[in-house]
Amino acid sequence: MEKKFFRSAMVILGIIISTVAQAQQDPQYTQYMYNPSVVNPAYAGSRDVLSIVGLHRSQWVGVEGAPRTQTLGIHSPIGIGRVGLGGNIVHDEIGPSQETYLTADFSYTIPTSEKGNLSFGIKAGAHILDVDFTKLNISDAGDIFDRNIDNKVSPNIGLGLFYYTDKFYLGLSAPNLLQTRHFDNVNINTSTGSSFLSKERVHYYITTGRTFDLSSNVKFKPAILSKIVFGAPLQLDLTANFLIWEKLTLGAAYRWSAAWSALAGFQISDSLMIGFGYDRETTPLGDTSFNDGSYEVMMRFELFRKQNKIITPRFF
Repeated sequence: MEKKFFRSAMVILGIIISTVAQAQQDPQYTQYMYNPSVVNPAYAGSRDVLSIVGLHRSQWVGVEGAPRTQTLGIHSPIGIGRVGLGGNIVHDEIGPSQETYLTADFSYTIPTSEKGNLSFGIKAGAHILDVDFTKLNISDAGDIFDRNIDNKVSPNIGLGLFYYTDKFYLGLSAPNLLQTRHFDNVNINTSTGSSFLSKERVHYYITTGRTFDLSSNVKFKPAILSKIVFGAPLQLDLTANFLIWEKLTLGAAYRWSAAWSALAGFQISDSLMIGFGYDRETTPLGDTSFNDGSYEVMMRFELFRKQNKIITPRFF
């Protein structure tokens, strides 16, 4: 009985944090280094190939109503390679809420040296929010729970910078600059007259990584992702991957004060790569009696332009 109560409390807490609270709301990824265009439009076209990435994430498996995320991204250089175009579809579910992100990316790249490039990017699109309160077991319905939210559309615009060479990258971005309020058409707080269920907060991302040649067959690929949201704790992901024989990737990661992760990937062919990630929470949510951890599966498919191969491969 106590376990059931604790489990239900965790679910309700997660729903409140993700759907109602004015805090971090964007989906999170352990394998963020394989599709940075989700958060940074300046990445579009930077791989010099047509790149398609799909990812599924099941978070806190075993917890009822826990987050589930699917993403599909595509981007490619256009013309002589200065312009990049792309788009992303992200579907995020948590508890009674579902949110779909539809975005298009545009980038323009300026060579800064023989090996360095600086890209400027803009992201535009929309978020579609649905909340079905009938999925909740509510003993005293009413107030905010008496009306569902159906296909609430909010515009989205974001900006990004991305500097990269063959072995280093640094990105700065804000994928959604509009702090949109989601109305439910009733007064939640009668004392203040406020009538919005949740509000999109601006998320600022800083990403960086580098490739080091440890030997002719082993490369070390550290990466960092930092997410800054005013009014929420700093999120910092530290990742260390090792690329072996340019085929097998093995690594580990730490999400500051949140989780440890294990990562694995395999380059099946020049065009196809698969990846897997597993997170184990270091917070009370890591209790193995009701939480089996978080899982990610990723696949990247690329069409090469030069004789079906990249002459100088990049590992991000």
